[in-house]
Amino acid sequence: MLRKINWDILGISASIICAIHCAILPLLLVSLPVLGVNIIHNAAFEYGMIVLAFLVGSLALLHGFRHHHRHPGPWLLFTAGLLLLVAKQIWHQYELWFLPFAVGFVIGAHVINYRFSRPQKGWKGEKDPAEFGKKEETRERA
Repeated sequence: MLRKINWDILGISASIICAIHCAILPLLLVSLPVLGVNIIHNAAFEYGMIVLAFLVGSLALLHGFRHHHRHPGPWLLFTAGLLLLVAKQIWHQYELWFLPFAVGFVIGAHVINYRFSRPQKGWKGEKDPAEFGKKEETRERA
Protein backbone atom coordinates (compact mmCIF):
# COMPACT_ATOMS: atom_id res chain seq x y z
CA MET A 1 0.00 0.00 0.00
CA LEU A 2 1.42 3.38 -1.02
CA ARG A 3 1.00 6.28 1.37
CA LYS A 4 0.72 9.90 0.37
CA ILE A 5 3.77 12.01 1.02
CA ASN A 6 3.16 14.69 3.63
CA TRP A 7 5.28 17.49 2.17
CA ASP A 8 5.04 19.62 5.30
CA ILE A 9 6.49 16.87 7.49
CA LEU A 10 9.19 16.31 4.86
CA GLY A 11 9.91 20.05 4.79
CA ILE A 12 10.06 20.30 8.58
CA SER A 13 12.37 17.28 8.68
CA ALA A 14 14.63 18.73 5.99
CA SER A 15 14.80 22.05 7.86
CA ILE A 16 15.70 20.32 11.12
CA ILE A 17 18.33 18.21 9.36
CA CYS A 18 19.69 21.43 7.83
CA ALA A 19 19.86 23.06 11.27
CA ILE A 20 21.67 20.03 12.72
CA HIS A 21 24.02 20.02 9.72
CA CYS A 22 24.81 23.69 10.27
CA ALA A 23 25.38 23.15 14.01
CA ILE A 24 27.52 20.00 13.80
CA LEU A 25 29.43 20.67 10.58
CA PRO A 26 31.76 23.27 12.14
CA LEU A 27 32.77 20.71 14.77
CA LEU A 28 33.55 18.12 12.10
CA LEU A 29 35.31 20.62 9.86
CA VAL A 30 37.98 21.21 12.48
CA SER A 31 39.36 17.73 11.81
CA LEU A 32 39.18 17.86 8.01
CA PRO A 33 42.37 19.90 7.38
CA VAL A 34 44.31 17.21 9.21
CA LEU A 35 43.00 14.76 6.61
CA GLY A 36 43.82 17.14 3.76
CA VAL A 37 40.18 17.93 2.96
CA ASN A 38 38.96 21.51 2.66
CA ILE A 39 35.19 21.96 2.16
CA ILE A 40 34.61 25.00 4.35
CA HIS A 41 32.01 27.24 2.69
CA ASN A 42 31.55 24.99 -0.32
CA ALA A 43 29.30 27.23 -2.39
CA ALA A 44 28.00 24.45 -4.65
CA PHE A 45 26.87 22.36 -1.67
CA GLU A 46 25.28 25.33 0.12
CA TYR A 47 23.38 26.52 -2.96
CA GLY A 48 22.33 22.93 -3.64
CA MET A 49 20.82 22.74 -0.14
CA ILE A 50 19.01 26.04 -0.72
CA VAL A 51 17.58 24.73 -4.01
CA LEU A 52 16.49 21.50 -2.26
CA ALA A 53 14.78 23.52 0.49
CA PHE A 54 13.07 25.64 -2.18
CA LEU A 55 11.78 22.60 -4.09
CA VAL A 56 10.49 20.64 -1.10
CA GLY A 57 9.07 23.74 0.56
CA SER A 58 7.35 24.98 -2.58
CA LEU A 59 5.70 21.61 -3.17
CA ALA A 60 4.44 21.45 0.41
CA LEU A 61 3.17 25.01 0.50
CA LEU A 62 1.62 24.82 -2.94
CA HIS A 63 -0.32 21.69 -2.02
CA GLY A 64 -1.59 23.24 1.21
CA PHE A 65 -2.43 26.53 -0.49
CA ARG A 66 -4.31 24.96 -3.40
CA HIS A 67 -6.19 22.20 -1.60
CA HIS A 68 -6.66 23.29 2.01
CA HIS A 69 -6.37 27.03 2.55
CA ARG A 70 -5.68 30.26 0.72
CA HIS A 71 -3.66 31.94 3.44
CA PRO A 72 -0.49 33.77 2.26
CA GLY A 73 1.22 33.60 5.67
CA PRO A 74 3.21 30.41 5.07
CA TRP A 75 4.44 31.75 1.71
CA LEU A 76 5.61 34.99 3.31
CA LEU A 77 7.54 33.19 6.05
CA PHE A 78 9.03 30.71 3.58
CA THR A 79 10.13 33.48 1.22
CA ALA A 80 11.73 35.41 4.11
CA GLY A 81 13.57 32.26 5.20
CA LEU A 82 14.92 31.53 1.73
CA LEU A 83 15.99 35.14 1.23
CA LEU A 84 17.90 34.95 4.50
CA LEU A 85 19.55 31.70 3.35
CA VAL A 86 20.70 33.41 0.15
CA ALA A 87 21.82 36.47 2.16
CA LYS A 88 23.87 34.13 4.36
CA GLN A 89 25.70 32.97 1.24
CA ILE A 90 26.33 36.50 -0.03
CA TRP A 91 27.38 38.12 3.28
CA HIS A 92 29.41 35.39 5.02
CA GLN A 93 30.41 37.67 7.89
CA TYR A 94 26.75 37.76 9.03
CA GLU A 95 26.11 34.03 8.54
CA LEU A 96 25.54 33.34 12.23
CA TRP A 97 23.00 36.17 12.39
CA PHE A 98 21.03 35.13 9.31
CA LEU A 99 20.99 31.35 9.77
CA PRO A 100 18.85 30.94 12.93
CA PHE A 101 16.18 33.27 11.58
CA ALA A 102 16.25 31.62 8.15
CA VAL A 103 15.75 28.14 9.59
CA GLY A 104 13.10 29.41 12.01
CA PHE A 105 11.13 31.07 9.22
CA VAL A 106 11.25 27.98 6.97
CA ILE A 107 10.20 25.64 9.79
CA GLY A 108 7.53 28.14 10.89
CA ALA A 109 6.12 28.27 7.37
CA HIS A 110 5.79 24.48 7.27
CA VAL A 111 4.23 24.30 10.74
CA ILE A 112 1.66 26.99 9.91
CA ASN A 113 0.90 25.37 6.54
CA TYR A 114 0.46 22.02 8.29
CA ARG A 115 -1.91 23.52 10.86
CA PHE A 116 -3.93 25.38 8.25
CA SER A 117 -4.23 22.17 6.25
CA ARG A 118 -5.86 20.31 9.13
CA PRO A 119 -9.38 21.01 10.47
CA GLN A 120 -9.15 22.56 13.91
CA LYS A 121 -11.51 21.66 16.73
CA GLY A 122 -12.91 24.32 18.96
CA TRP A 123 -13.13 27.17 16.46
CA LYS A 124 -16.23 28.69 18.00
CA GLY A 125 -17.90 30.98 15.53
CA GLU A 126 -14.71 31.37 13.52
CA LYS A 127 -13.96 30.00 10.12
CA ASP A 128 -11.90 26.85 10.00
CA PRO A 129 -8.48 27.76 8.51
CA ALA A 130 -8.99 24.99 5.97
CA GLU A 131 -11.97 26.97 4.67
CA PHE A 132 -10.06 30.27 4.48
CA GLY A 133 -10.51 31.86 1.08
CA LYS A 134 -13.07 29.38 -0.20
CA LYS A 135 -16.32 30.73 -1.53
CA GLU A 136 -19.46 30.06 0.40
CA GLU A 137 -21.83 27.85 -1.50
CA THR A 138 -25.47 28.60 -1.02
CA ARG A 139 -28.31 26.48 -2.20
CA GLU A 140 -31.62 27.97 -3.07
CA ARG A 141 -34.62 25.87 -2.28
CA ALA A 142 -37.49 26.01 -4.69
